[in-house]
Amino acid sequence: MKKLAILLIIIIFQFPSFAQDSLPPHLKGKMKYPVFNLHKYMAVVDTDNTVLKYDASIDYKVVIDVYDRVKDSSKLTGTFREIGRTYNLNIANGVPKDKLKMAVVIHGGAIQSILNDVAYKKKYGIKNPNSEALRVYKENGIQFYVCGQSVGFMNIAQENLAPEIDVAISAKTAFIILDQKGYTYMNVNED
Repeated sequence: MKKLAILLIIIIFQFPSFAQDSLPPHLKGKMKYPVFNLHKYMAVVDTDNTVLKYDASIDYKVVIDVYDRVKDSSKLTGTFREIGRTYNLNIANGVPKDKLKMAVVIHGGAIQSILNDVAYKKKYGIKNPNSEALRVYKENGIQFYVCGQSVGFMNIAQENLAPEIDVAISAKTAFIILDQKGYTYMNVNED
């Protein structure tokens, strides 16, 4: 009886995670992927928005703060999913690619998610599930900066980082410089 109760508790707590892995039925056929389609939640819901549409006089610059730790080493990191979704949302709102500038500053526990495939496999036993996202994001002009202080404190050799990543002296200085260049700060972390 005790084993049955434990099994039921495990099943009950697993059920919500199954629900999170599928789109609600009311969204079927209403989702689009303007640029990135690496995860179902990078999609944009079609809407009849009438306000805050694309304004040609604005340079759309955003810096995304990524510090979430790796929660599931076998899946695309949630913050990396949000990078693609943020890009898709702007494109869906009419912003041309050449007017959209995105930078990502990675620090803290998120550094584990930007290891190259060899280092990631050594740590987690599998190829880095974020590698494809890093590659296609970089090909579409998204810039990636890692905090050199976090790299140093965590004793990660720079050659173990994914090739798409540039090393800044720190996340703090990266945010200051990007702010001075007109980038809007956005936090998409789940922690």
